Amino acid sequence: MRVRKKKWAVPYMEEHSEYAVNEPENYRGKWSSRFKKSAPIHVEIGSGKGQFIVGMAKKHPEINYIGIDIQDSVLAMAVKKAVDEGLDNLQLVLTDGADVDTLFDKGEIQKLYLNFSDPWPKSRHEKRRLTYKTFLNSYQNILPNNAELEFKTDNRGLFEYSLVSLNNFGMDFELVNLDLHHSSEEVIADNVPTEYEEKFKEKGPIYKIVARFNETSRKEN
Repeated sequence: MRVRKKKWAVPYMEEHSEYAVNEPENYRGKWSSRFKKSAPIHVEIGSGKGQFIVGMAKKHPEINYIGIDIQDSVLAMAVKKAVDEGLDNLQLVLTDGADVDTLFDKGEIQKLYLNFSDPWPKSRHEKRRLTYKTFLNSYQNILPNNAELEFKTDNRGLFEYSLVSLNNFGMDFELVNLDLHHSSEEVIADNVPTEYEEKFKEKGPIYKIVARFNETSRKEN
């Protein structure tokens, strides 16, 4: 979906460089220096306006979070949320999530989130899906063994594709939820929704997968 450009977005992020990271490749192996305290780092690829990553940072102050998005007009809104909340455990990065293994050293981050990624439904676009094997390989390159990948979507085709792709890659499934918002109260209460999720959760099921990489997960050379 095309996002309307906001003239204030880039200047605002430049003004708030304490949250918005410029030249993220320079922090590879040094991301802990961007935070006030040392803690495990979790990353979301495709943070959009930031409702999920900001909500997670508020809910879990014991964890440091990094949100990545390629669109300045939406990421600037996430930066504004971080500024308004005064969060010291959140950083936001304007870059392409496809290059994630150029941004972090192996084991530098401990968990990865993919929320409502573009489903790229046409077969010829399979390689663009963020659960395609080459992306999984990139994630494995930066995550420690047994690290979790958490995935949510409302697109059944992408959900089914991702189940197969993660399984073929040799990952271990911790959770496969076919209807997140009609689960137990405990599961729902623990969920931090995205903006998109809030809008579409009544129109159909939200699917969720939690899977782990392990020593036998297949690497693609």
